[in-house]
Amino acid sequence: MESDAKQIISRVYKAKNDSHAADDLIESYLPFIRSEAAKVLKRPVDQSDDEMSIAMFAFYEAIKNYSRLRGSFLKFAALQIKNRLIDYFRKEKRNRGHISLDEADDDDNSLIDSISDEHDDYRENEIREATQQEIAELSAQMDDFGVSMSDVADNSPKQRRTLEICQKAIYYARNNPDILEDFLRTKKVPLARLSEGAGVERKTLERHRRYLVAVLLICTNGYEIMRGHIMQVLKGGERS
Repeated sequence: MESDAKQIISRVYKAKNDSHAADDLIESYLPFIRSEAAKVLKRPVDQSDDEMSIAMFAFYEAIKNYSRLRGSFLKFAALQIKNRLIDYFRKEKRNRGHISLDEADDDDNSLIDSISDEHDDYRENEIREATQQEIAELSAQMDDFGVSMSDVADNSPKQRRTLEICQKAIYYARNNPDILEDFLRTKKVPLARLSEGAGVERKTLERHRRYLVAVLLICTNGYEIMRGHIMQVLKGGERS
């Protein structure tokens, strides 16, 4: 399993600068692309569908934008496909005033008929499901580091000064990808390097190691939704 993942990553990095390799990779993963598109559309997808073309382009974008720090390539590509198709649906709705996917549910309603500009239930459900999936994946990954969600809640900085120290360490790590790679490889927070590089007290970082594990994982492994939330928190602290 691990060797398969490494092989995919190797092919992705080759495809970044080789159009023929990119075409071959897309061709190899057409069943995956079709399957991910079908999950969003909630119906089978034909090769001739516009949505299939969009999904293929999203997969190509995933190749160009992927980094090892994002974790699994296929999970990253699946998220790109989902986001591209949702954006397409929303644009079609704005242009035509409605969206028809030529498919009805059990109540004879079009799949996207219930979407409104003011209250986009479809989008909200997608975000909710994606968030739940990210939380489950993050929780499972934290297990490898010996950290649980309750540990993080208990270990979060309570004082402003402590939070600012952790923020400085996190920003330093984000600006030094080799530190993040070392963190993922060893499954240990590089406290000495963070302390020295960020110019903060190591003892403070040690006291909040479990908190740092969670935030560093969020920042490095493609948790797009949770990263957006945590970055807002960090930016808020940076301005203060």
